[in-house]
This record gives sequence, structure tokens and C-alpha cells, in this order.
Amino acid sequence: MKIKHKFFYALVFVVLSAQAQVTKQVEVVAELAIRPGNVAVSKSNRIFMTVHPLGGEKVQLVEILGKNRYRPFPTAAMQNKQEKAMPESFDTPLGLRVDKNGVLWVIDMGLHLGKTRLWAIDIATEKVVFKFDFPKELAPKGSFIQDLAVDASGGWVYLADIANPGILVLNTKTKELKRLQHPLFNAEDVDLIIDGKQIQFGGKPARVAINPITLSDDKKTLFFGAMNGTKLYSVATKHLQAKQQLKSAYFHVVGKKPLSDGIATDAQGNHYITNLEAGGIDVLQQNGRLKPLVRDKRFDWPDNVAIGPDGSLFVAVNQLIKC
Repeated sequence: MKIKHKFFYALVFVVLSAQAQVTKQVEVVAELAIRPGNVAVSKSNRIFMTVHPLGGEKVQLVEILGKNRYRPFPTAAMQNKQEKAMPESFDTPLGLRVDKNGVLWVIDMGLHLGKTRLWAIDIATEKVVFKFDFPKELAPKGSFIQDLAVDASGGWVYLADIANPGILVLNTKTKELKRLQHPLFNAEDVDLIIDGKQIQFGGKPARVAINPITLSDDKKTLFFGAMNGTKLYSVATKHLQAKQQLKSAYFHVVGKKPLSDGIATDAQGNHYITNLEAGGIDVLQQNGRLKPLVRDKRFDWPDNVAIGPDGSLFVAVNQLIKC
């Protein structure tokens, strides 16, 4: 099986390629002078990238066109340009996914506007086909809703909030939204150590809660874990959609995971997880075994993972702690 590792590096956009189970060769594909946020790849191999909110750039969402080229997506008019936040333009988007129908879903944290929004853009027509403004009682100012998993056929979007640890569940057909809480969504009391240094946020040791979330291929199971967490958990999506409260019996430990920022799951049930401390990608196999997939010094804060149409892995690397 051939797997390419494509990633964005530091203040540049970089892409790596490797043959997964055999030769983990690294190949730089593109370099752009903007700090990547997350990456998503369509079935036709179009590459989309959010620009990290900490980068202070005048674009927030782009399509990669070549090694040194990108364009604002879907239009330049929808970019903020670091002016006053407006309802009609992007604010601080981060997580994004392309569904099987060619629709790009983007979660916009609204850190300046003070309102979380979800955008859905048809990549063929480049038109916004769905937009949802989160009510303040479920996503108050200060929320950090930055990762999402999409079930396009079922009409569900699942989102992770690391600031007020919870999973938000949106029915895109009825536009009903709910917030779910559970102790497993919180961070573990474990330090994040990179290059021998304890990573701190706001002058305190990092304790980042639920962050990476992903769906099984049949969309019946959601997988999640805290960034500062050593386990990957699963829960049936039927329990997240139901009206009753979550029970601890609904959750299961899938296996160990590294301290991580992003995750993607393939059709065979393998989970590709960024390893922040070791600088690379680990794979939690369907049999529950966790093993290193690739290590490279250029994996300086691998932020998220997307799986391309040929099984390639696209990994956003943004040197986040060097902002």
C-alpha cells in the first residue's frame, strides 16, 4: 500500500510524501509563506488549507495550486484581510473536511466576531451551500470549537470544543444543535514535552482537552481524545444523536495514543494520529496496536491529518509553539 505524507511546514506550506509500511521517504511538495492551520483533500485531489488564526494573515482559507502558489477560496471577498470582523466574511476558521459529495465544511471559531459559524462550500461551484451560526448559549464567546467530523449522508456534524470541553452535535437537516459534556472530554494531567521542554499555554503547563475527532467509514462510530491525553475513545454516533444523557457505558477505549493534535481514520479502521512529542505520525491499527509510522525533524507541531483519494496522508505542520 502506498501512502504519501503531505504536510505544511512552519511559516511555509510544505508537503511530504512517503511509502508507508516500507520506505518512509519524505518529499517536499509546496512551500508557502503563510502558517497552515488544517488541511483537507478532495476526491479529485484538490488541496484546501485554513491559515492558522495565530498567523495574522490576510487570508483565512486557500486552495493550494502548486509548490509556491495558492488562491483565496472560494473568493478573495470572503477573506477578512485583518479588518473588522464581518458576518459575510471568514473570521478565524481552523478545522475543515471535504465530504464525499465534494462539499468543503469549515468551522470558523469567530474569535474576533465573537460568534462560531459553520460554512459549507461546494468546491465545484465554489458557492456557499450551508451556513450555520451557533447560538451563544451553546457556543459562548471564548469557545474554541476547532475540529469537526462530518456525516454528509446522515446530515450530522460533530464538533470539539477545547475551551469548554464538550462535543457539539448539529443536525444539518433540522439545524438543531446540542452540547454534550462528559469527564472523558477533559484533558489528562500529563505534560506535553517537546525537545525536552514543557509546553505551556498562558504561562501554565498545557492541559488541552478534547481535540482530535474522527468518524468510522460507515459513520456509526465517533473516535476522540484529548490533546493532553494518552487514550483514544469511541462512542456510537446513535448515542450522540439521541435525546437521552450520555452514559459512561457508551464509551470504549480503542487503544493508546500519543499526545496529539490531529487524527484521520481510513476505511480499514486504522487511525493516523499526529505525535507532537516525537515529531511524526503514529498509526493505531485496527487490532489496537499503536506504532510509529513516520518520524522527521520537520514535523514540528503536526497539526492535523487528512487522507487523500489514493490513501495518501496530508499532514499540516505549523511550528505552533514558535509563533
